[in-house]
Amino acid sequence: MKSILEALYHGQLHPDETIVPSHPEYRQLGRQIVAMTEQWRNRLGEEEFRELEEFFDLCDMSGGMHVEAAFIHGFRLGANMMIEVMSKREEFVPNATSGLSL
Repeated sequence: MKSILEALYHGQLHPDETIVPSHPEYRQLGRQIVAMTEQWRNRLGEEEFRELEEFFDLCDMSGGMHVEAAFIHGFRLGANMMIEVMSKREEFVPNATSGLSL
């Protein structure tokens, strides 16, 4: 079994492709989205529905960028917490005057 660092180096980590939310309503929401998409497909003409799909694609891209930024921020926060714990130092917490950012 490869280490996490080896998998990262070889480009084998793809958490965005394997994460499935465990929230109890997640699958139900997915079914609702599929049903509503079909309703819109039946209501709209082919061109209008294609434009709606393009809009959904833009929303997905925007959401993906937000998720990526949240992941990076959370990872940095976790790494800084580990540094603080391991070094027994407390000056890593940013404040308005320190100029530090996570």
